[in-house]
Amino acid sequence: MGEAVMTTRRQADGGIVVEVRGSLDAATVDALRTALLDTLQRERPALMIVDLTFVTFMDSMGIGTLVAGYEAARDIGARFVLRNPSEFVHRQLRVTGLAELFGLPPGSASARSYTV
Repeated sequence: MGEAVMTTRRQADGGIVVEVRGSLDAATVDALRTALLDTLQRERPALMIVDLTFVTFMDSMGIGTLVAGYEAARDIGARFVLRNPSEFVHRQLRVTGLAELFGLPPGSASARSYTV
C-alpha cells in the first residue's frame, strides 16, 4: 500500500484547497476522507478544490473518497473542483463511469481543472 500526504489551505477568495500527494488507496484514503468531510463541515466553504497534480495512484477506495467529498460539498451547497487530475486519475474516473459526475471531459485530461 502507498503513502499520501495531504495539506489544506485557504485561498484569498475563501476557497479551501486540499492538495494530495502520493497514492490514494486503502492505506491512505481515511486521511483524505477526514480532511474533506471535516473541513467541509467545520469551514463550510463555498468552494473546495482537491488538487490531484501529484497523485501517482488511485484505486476504487480513492474514487469512493472523492465521491464522498463531492456529496458532502453538494449537501452544504459548495462547489467541488478537481484540479490537475493526471491522465491516470482521469482514466480511472472514465473507466468507472464517474468522469461525468466530476465534469471531466470524455477524452484525455487536456483541460486541467474541472468544476462540479
